[in-house]
Amino acid sequence: MKFRVERDALAEAVAWTAKSLPNRPSVPVLAGVMLRVTDGNLQVSGFDYEVSSQVTVEVQGDADGAALVSGRLLAEITKALPAKPVDIAAVGAHLELVCGSARFTLPTMPVEDYPSLPEMPESAGTVDAAAFATAVAQVAVAAGRDETLPMMTGVRIELSGSTLAMLATDRYRLALREIQWNPDDPDVSLNALVPARTLHDTAKALGPLGGEVTLALAAGGAGEGMIGLAGGTRRTTSRLLDGANYPPVRSLFPASHNAEARVPVSTLVEVVKRVALVAERTTPVLLSFSADGLVVEAGGSEEARASEAMEASFTGDPLTIGFNPQYLIDGLANLGAQTAVLSFVDAFKPAVISPAGEDGEVVPGYRYLIMPIRVSR
Repeated sequence: MKFRVERDALAEAVAWTAKSLPNRPSVPVLAGVMLRVTDGNLQVSGFDYEVSSQVTVEVQGDADGAALVSGRLLAEITKALPAKPVDIAAVGAHLELVCGSARFTLPTMPVEDYPSLPEMPESAGTVDAAAFATAVAQVAVAAGRDETLPMMTGVRIELSGSTLAMLATDRYRLALREIQWNPDDPDVSLNALVPARTLHDTAKALGPLGGEVTLALAAGGAGEGMIGLAGGTRRTTSRLLDGANYPPVRSLFPASHNAEARVPVSTLVEVVKRVALVAERTTPVLLSFSADGLVVEAGGSEEARASEAMEASFTGDPLTIGFNPQYLIDGLANLGAQTAVLSFVDAFKPAVISPAGEDGEVVPGYRYLIMPIRVSR
C-alpha cells in the first residue's frame, strides 16, 4: 500500500474514526484503524463490534493495499503534521508516514485479524443534516450517563410517517424533539433506541457537511437491531439498545399548566451560573416567580448564600420552585431561542421549558421537562 493524501483530509478522517474506538479494547486489533486503498480512494474505518465508522477520502494511489495501525496514535500524529501533503506506505510490518521533513514509522497489526465491518442496513429515509444535528443535540443532553441503566443512556427514535421524533431521559429530565423527514415508505412506523453518545457524535460530524443524512434501520431481537447513518463520504453503524420496555415517558408532560413565565434565555443562564457558585453539588437553585419578575437564589455550606433578581413576565399565583442548576442550564442552552417559556402546574410537579418565537408564543417541536427538587425554607 502506498499513497499521497492532503493533510487536512487525512487528519479529519482519522480523528472521526478514532473517536469511536474503545479505550480498553477486548482484543488489541480493535484499537486500530484500518487504512485501505483501492482505485484512488482511501477508506479509513474502525469497529469495536458495537459501533463502526468509515470515511472515504480521495488520494493519489500508487499501490493498493491495507494496513492496520493504532487509531489514537495515528490521530495525534496526523493532527500535529505540518500543512503539506502526506506520503504513506506500508513497508513490511510498519507504516511509514512522511510529511515535509517529518517522518514517522509506526508498527502495524495483522490485517487478517481485523473483523469485517457490518453492512449498512436498509434505508428508511433521509433527513436534513443540519436540522438532524441540532435536534439530536437538543435531546441527547437529557440522556443518562449511568451504564448500569443502559436503557436510559439511549435516545429513542420514533418514525411515524413524515415525523421523526426523538426522546431521551435520565429520570430527572426529559427532552422531546420532533422534526420532519423524508421516509422511503410514507406509512412507516418504527421505533429504535440508539446509544446517545454514538448518535450525538455522528450527527455532530454529519451536520456541518450539509445535504442530507440517510437513516437506515435493521430490526432484530431485543437489543439486536442496528442503525446506520450516512452522509457525504461518512457512514456509521451502531447496535441498538434493548428498548422493548422503554417507559411511556410522553405521559409525563402535563396536559395543562397553572402558571407560565417568559424569560430571556441568555440572562437566565448567566444568573443561574452566578448564583449556583455557592451551591453544593446536590443543592438546588430556587426560582421565585411573581408579578414583579424572577428572583434566583441558592445557599451552600457555612451559610454562603447568593440571590439575583431579573426581569421576567409571569402569569399565575406566585411560585417558588427548586431545580438542579446544571439540568436547568442544559435545557435553556439547547432551546435555540432567545426567549424561554416555563410552564408550571405547581412547585412539586415537573416544569416544561419550551422555546418562544418573536411573537412570544411557544414554538412547537421541542419540549424539555425538568423535575423539581423539594426544598424546605
